[in-house]
Amino acid sequence: MTRIKICGLKQAEHVKVAVDAGADAIGFVFAESSRKVTPKQARELARLIPSSVKKVGVFVDSLPEDINRIARDVPLDYVQLHGDEPDEILESIDVPVIRAYSIRSSEDAANAFASPAPLILVDAPGTAYRGGSGHTFNWKELEHYRLTRPFILAGGLNPGNVAAAIQQVRPVMVDVSSGVETAGTKDPEKITAFIRAVREATR
Repeated sequence: MTRIKICGLKQAEHVKVAVDAGADAIGFVFAESSRKVTPKQARELARLIPSSVKKVGVFVDSLPEDINRIARDVPLDYVQLHGDEPDEILESIDVPVIRAYSIRSSEDAANAFASPAPLILVDAPGTAYRGGSGHTFNWKELEHYRLTRPFILAGGLNPGNVAAAIQQVRPVMVDVSSGVETAGTKDPEKITAFIRAVREATR
């Protein structure tokens, strides 16, 4: 069954909706973004999340000591790196790492699937920020690599296209942020619809 991560949550109401609807992971963004939260905010929201739902912190080019401090204080189950961090940083992070890659070509896909990170996330190229652009990328770029290792699919997913994405590329998890928003704010109905669409597609 494809798992589900709802990313960029900032409000208790939306965390509760995502958890109650069956999300497998909640993402907190600590990088510059319209969805950025402070460690204190994330810690308060984390209290609403049961241990069965994983907490993921999204970082862009942060120092390992800062990442580890936030991971400990929230606490986080995973760290997602969305910047230009060197591979050597993986050994300095105390929780499992999800490494994000922007896919523009089959060469980008090859680099992503060769990553030494425990888990990879493939995403559309960012616009103003590294992630959460709301754009998809050409899923055919994954065709030669998608069976080589588990991966997370992000980039422009929404309740209307996530079933097709799952059928075409078979990710272990799908990750959504802007696709469950209305006017830049998380939409409870869209969160629920997205999770329902994934469950129906993988039933």
